[in-house]
Amino acid sequence: MYLKSIKLENFRKFGQENNVIRFVDSRGFRENEAGNTDVNIAKTTTLMVGKNNVGKTTVVKALENLLGKGNGFCCTDINLNYLKRLFERYINSLESDNIMHAIPVLKFEIVVGLENNSTDIISNLAPFMTIADAEKSELIIRVKYELENIEEFIGKIEESVIDTPNTYGKYLKLLEHTPFNVRYYSVADDPIKNFQLNQLIDLRSIKANNITSEHCLSNAFNKIVKYRASALEQQSDVEEILENFNDSVTEQLQSEHTANINKSVSKIESAEHISVRLSSDVSFEDVLNKLVKYEYIENGQYIPENQFGLGYTNLMMIIADLIEYMEKYPEGSFNSKINLISIEEPETFMHPQMQENFIKSINEAIVTLLEGKNKKVNSQLLVTTHSSHILNSKIHSGGSFDYINYITSVDNESKVVCLRDGLVAPKENGADNDEKNKKDFEFLKKHIKYRVSELFFSDAVIFVEGITEEVLLNYYLDIDEDLSKHYISIFNINGAHGLVYHNLIKALSVPTLIITDLDIKRDEEEKKVYLKMENLVGRTTTNETIIKYNEHENSIETIKLNVPIEKMNIVYQDSCHGVYPTSFEEAFILANYDNEILADVLKEVKRNTYLKIIRDEGGLKEQSYKLQRKLSNNKSDFANTLLYKYLQEDNLENIPKMPQYIVDGLALLKNQFGGGE
Repeated sequence: MYLKSIKLENFRKFGQENNVIRFVDSRGFRENEAGNTDVNIAKTTTLMVGKNNVGKTTVVKALENLLGKGNGFCCTDINLNYLKRLFERYINSLESDNIMHAIPVLKFEIVVGLENNSTDIISNLAPFMTIADAEKSELIIRVKYELENIEEFIGKIEESVIDTPNTYGKYLKLLEHTPFNVRYYSVADDPIKNFQLNQLIDLRSIKANNITSEHCLSNAFNKIVKYRASALEQQSDVEEILENFNDSVTEQLQSEHTANINKSVSKIESAEHISVRLSSDVSFEDVLNKLVKYEYIENGQYIPENQFGLGYTNLMMIIADLIEYMEKYPEGSFNSKINLISIEEPETFMHPQMQENFIKSINEAIVTLLEGKNKKVNSQLLVTTHSSHILNSKIHSGGSFDYINYITSVDNESKVVCLRDGLVAPKENGADNDEKNKKDFEFLKKHIKYRVSELFFSDAVIFVEGITEEVLLNYYLDIDEDLSKHYISIFNINGAHGLVYHNLIKALSVPTLIITDLDIKRDEEEKKVYLKMENLVGRTTTNETIIKYNEHENSIETIKLNVPIEKMNIVYQDSCHGVYPTSFEEAFILANYDNEILADVLKEVKRNTYLKIIRDEGGLKEQSYKLQRKLSNNKSDFANTLLYKYLQEDNLENIPKMPQYIVDGLALLKNQFGGGE
C-alpha cells in the first residue's frame, strides 16, 4: 500500500487543472540475501522543484491539514481566482436562480496504490472498497472542505449580498463567518462516515532550517533516547538508584536548609501557620532530558555542537528527525499506514556537493537506519527544493526524469508538470527511431549535468549556437533595463542537438528564445571565393531547427516557421545591407562595420586579415563572409576581447549594437514578461 498521487483543487494557488502531484511508490524496497523483503523504502525520491512562491510548500501544508497536523483549513485557503469566477457566474445567472454557482468547495483526491498478494493491512480502506475493488491496483479517496449548511448560506447570500454596494467584498466577508466541514467521499461520490485520513497516512514534515538553538542536536537526540526509555529503565536499577539519591539529598536539605528556614520564618509567623519542606525529586524523565551531550569529532578533537558549521548541523538535524520518526515504531510491529516523510529544502546551508550526495543517498540512509530492526514500515520520501544541484543529482542517480513534479506559476495559479521519460523524450515508431530516442535521452541526461538543470528555475531561456553569442548576450542582458530584472539562462548548444530540448521546453512552458543561424548551404567553389549571399533564390539550409519548423523544410527561398510550442520563439539572420549573413559573427560585423570598438578588436585578433580587407578588398561590409570564415578558429578570443573592450567603455553609445534579428528576439522575450512591443 502506498501513496500514488494527490490532487489539490482550488486550494490556495492551485486551480482546477494541472494540480496533481505524483509519488514514487514504496515497492522498490531492498531484498535480503534470502530474497525476502526486510525494508520497505521507496528506491528513489519524489521531488517537487520550482522557483520560490510557486506552491511547493502549499502541497505539504495541504497534506498536514488533511492529516490533522496543521492549523486546519479555513475559507482563506480557497483560491481567489476561483472565488472571483464563482461570484461572477453567480451574478450573471441570477435570472435563472442558479444560486449553486456561488457555492465554493475545496477538493482533494488521494489515490492509494494496492498490491496483489500483499501483506498490507487495508482495514483502514474498507469504507472505500467494494467487492469489485478487490482486483484493482488502486483506490481513490475524495475529500471535500465544504459548507456545513448550504441552505443557510444561500439564505444569507440572498439577504445580504444581492443588490448591495461592494457585493463581492460582502460575499467574501460572508464566507469568513460561515462554518465549513471536512467530509470524505468514495469515487462514486458517496459520503463516508467515521473515517479520518490520518488512520491511513502518517506524515513527518522536516522543515527547512530547523536549527532552532545552539543545543538543538542534543535536544533532538535526547528525544530519540526517550523512545527507548522504558526498556532502559527496566534493564537497570535506575529507579532504585534515583530513589536512594532523592532520599540522600532530601536528608541533606532537611539538616542544612529546611530547619533554618522554618526557624527564621517562625520569628514572624507561627510555625503552625506556615512552614516549608525541601526535598529532592529527580525523576527518570529529568535524567533523560540531560542524558545526551552532542559533540562533533574533527581530527580527533571533540568540538561542541554550537561551534560547528550550519551545513553539517542541518544535515544531522535531518538525520535526527528521521531516527526519531523510525524509533516511534516498536520492534516487531507491522505498520499498516502509509508513512510519508517530507523534507523541505534540505539544501539550506549545504554546499553543492553535499546537496548532490544528499538526494542521491538519503533513501539508502533510511534503509541503514532500519536495517537489523524488526519493523515493517512503508516509507515514501518527498523532497521540495529549488536547488539545481539536487535536481541534477536526482536525474543522474535515478537515471530518469520520472517522479519530478515541476511546479510553476501561470496567471498567478500553480501549475504542476509531472515529468516522465516518455514526456521528455517521446518514443517514435521504428527501430531507427528507437535508437535515436535512446541516444537523445542519454544526451539530455548528460548535458543536464553541466548546466541545463537551471532551466527549471529560470524566468526565461535563450539557446544559442556559439561562444560569441553566449559571451556577448550576457552583457547585453545586464545593460537592458527590463531583461536585467529577470533570471534568464543562456545555453550554448549546437542547433541539431538543441532539438532534443524542445519536448522538455514544451513540458515546462518556460519562455524560450532560440537564436539560430541561417546556415546557407554553399558549394566548395562559393566557399573558396568567399561569395556573399545577396539573395536566397534556390538556396537551402543545413540548420536542423529551421528545417524542422519550416513549411518548406530545407528550402529557405521563403521561410515560414510554424512552431507548435507555446512560449517558444525562433529568430535567425535576415538581410542586412543587401547581404544575408550565415552566422552571428557575420551579422554582427555587418551591423557594426563602422564601429571603432569592433575595428580595434579585429585588428587585435585578426590583424593581417583585417588590414588587407580594409586596404584592398572594399572594407568589412563587402567582405563580411570572408572575415567570418577567418574568425572561425578565433571565436573565443573575438568574444572575450570584445567583452574586455565593453567593460572599459563608459559611454554605452559607443558599444556595438546587436544584429536586428537578435534585437527582435529579445523584444519577443520582453513581450512574454508583459512588456515591450
